[in-house]
Amino acid sequence: MNTDRAIRSLSPGITTMIRMDHSHVLTMSHRYRVDAQPARKKSIVDAICLALEIHAQLEEEIFYPALETVATGNAVLTKSRPEHDEMKRLIAELRAMAPEDRGYDRAFLELMRDVMHHVADEETVLLPAAESLLAEQLPVLGARMTRRRLQLAAPHAGELLAGSVRTMPPALAITTLGMFVGGLLLGLALRRPSRW
Repeated sequence: MNTDRAIRSLSPGITTMIRMDHSHVLTMSHRYRVDAQPARKKSIVDAICLALEIHAQLEEEIFYPALETVATGNAVLTKSRPEHDEMKRLIAELRAMAPEDRGYDRAFLELMRDVMHHVADEETVLLPAAESLLAEQLPVLGARMTRRRLQLAAPHAGELLAGSVRTMPPALAITTLGMFVGGLLLGLALRRPSRW
């Protein structure tokens, strides 16, 4: 099976992918504690910031343009890019700070407040509109988003894995690492020509 066909057959529709991204970021945000060790806070914030940057770029390149062709004049869609810009500003602010800095917690909590507002708008207005107006295109758009996500994530693969593992509870982190290593070994074994 070639890569494009595999992506098309395994990718969920674009609205499902967007909801999954939202759940992932919100779940990670619940692990943030103001009184946590600085290294843990930084790991969580870095993982969330990278996930948000990739998610925003995917929406701006694929989802919003597709929706704009069928939902012109949608007020929520119109304000989505400026909301992304504000989130990017807060991400840049967080990246310029150390977790011990006085404004770090405030900036992170402000970012998450903005994210939750944005997610609520998307999940109550934009995603249902897309499911109605773009129903036939959702699988194709999902495959495009998966392909592009792989391109955007590839340079950050180690960072994504490390960030995910560092933000998990210890038992889940060990299980995830084991599954990753097992998957890697299986992938290598499948690439070798069979001797049988």
